[in-house]
Amino acid sequence: MRRINCMITYFRQVTLILICVFSINSFADDNCHGSFVNPITDVCWSCLFPITIGSATVVSSSMGDTSNPSLPVCACGSPVVHPGITTGFWEPVAMTDVTRTPYCMVNLGGLQLSMGTSLGAGSVESANPDQNQSFYYVHWYKYPLLYWLKIITDGMCLETGDMDIAYLTELDPTWGDDEMTFLLNPEALLFGNLIAEAACAADSAAASVSMPLDSLFWCAGSQGTMYPLNGHVQEHVGGVQASTLITERMAYKMHREYLISDSVGDNSPALCLNPNLSIIPKSRYRYQMVNPVPTTGSGGCHPFGATTATWESGHEIPFSGEDFGFLVWRKRNCCAF
Repeated sequence: MRRINCMITYFRQVTLILICVFSINSFADDNCHGSFVNPITDVCWSCLFPITIGSATVVSSSMGDTSNPSLPVCACGSPVVHPGITTGFWEPVAMTDVTRTPYCMVNLGGLQLSMGTSLGAGSVESANPDQNQSFYYVHWYKYPLLYWLKIITDGMCLETGDMDIAYLTELDPTWGDDEMTFLLNPEALLFGNLIAEAACAADSAAASVSMPLDSLFWCAGSQGTMYPLNGHVQEHVGGVQASTLITERMAYKMHREYLISDSVGDNSPALCLNPNLSIIPKSRYRYQMVNPVPTTGSGGCHPFGATTATWESGHEIPFSGEDFGFLVWRKRNCCAF
């Protein structure tokens, strides 16, 4: 009965989105492909682990983890203070469409929206025989799956709310314009040199083995560089690599615009506040592909910056699988009452 109620809640959210979608006139497009994400079979549930209480591991995992509070007890609230237990786990908080077709909702079954505007399609182009460049659009969905399924009952420890399309880059004038994007990331001037780019090799190695290096915040590990915070990929190796980089950039962009928050892994008062950070804490994020081919089971999700070479084979399908969908996981440290 509990599973049935959870599924009803999930499909209720999807139905509400479809009603809104069809109300603004949707139509089929041969260039738009995708499928709905099944919350049971398409989600890598092992990505939830490890689970900790204080610094002690309750459920272990082979995947890397961030630091956790040293004390198992905490207190939050004002003016009434509530004692609790310091808990750590990973939760799915967002989904992304990464598509070359404007308004193609990959994770909503390949639904094509008609917004009454005309935009150029994304592309993969070769500037010279040794270098490919590409451009993709991104849609960021709020996706508080654990809250819907009631896997963890303490709402204070979860991303809450309904499934929602939170950001469409087609409506963002900075997404396709490097000069306008400079207003959002002026510090990019400091890292456009060989020394800064060479440092990203260390981030790539660290992310591929365990966890990315937060101190090298301008690096996206094996995917390249975080800058500029838009849809242009200067070094396009393949669709999986490029779409992974775009997803990581989008998470950084959401932080830079103060649209998402984080929970810190220590015993400071910030443990109760979920502060906004303008620089992404890369180590507190994982990603999992859900379209066109979900990656589930052991090793289904990966740290930001980890190489895609170990799993990307068979995950880019000519014509029908060149748009991508990702599930974004974020580390949660909280004071559970």
